[in-house]
Amino acid sequence: MSLFEASRSVWTDRMLSVLRIVVGLLFFEHGMQKMFNLPPGQMKAVGLTLASQMGVAAILELFGGACILVGLLTRPWAFLLAGEMAVAYFQVHNKRSMFPIKNGGDNVVLFCFIFLYLVFAGAGAWSLDRLIARSKHAA
Repeated sequence: MSLFEASRSVWTDRMLSVLRIVVGLLFFEHGMQKMFNLPPGQMKAVGLTLASQMGVAAILELFGGACILVGLLTRPWAFLLAGEMAVAYFQVHNKRSMFPIKNGGDNVVLFCFIFLYLVFAGAGAWSLDRLIARSKHAA
């Protein structure tokens, strides 16, 4: 293996799972904070209307983050969440400045592109998606 060649070791698929798990957990925390103010943060969950745009974002982040975390329906969830992050960036952050470092949108951009990567890469070795695929092939 060379430094300049793509690696396809057993760890490539496992590290994809690690990336998915960490991103799912972080995203789930955003949903928990919006929905239940846990852990307590700047935003208050009191009075959150689920039918509002912030309520829909909280639901997507909570349930989408949980599904990404366990690797269930990873590709469709990742597609939805990448779209949510693109909307969040252009509706909230881009108005402050064009540069993510100035507008506080670094994490939004990273989430968006990691989710786009997961749309194409899938969930990885350690996921419910992989277990479901194996059980279908065994049957």
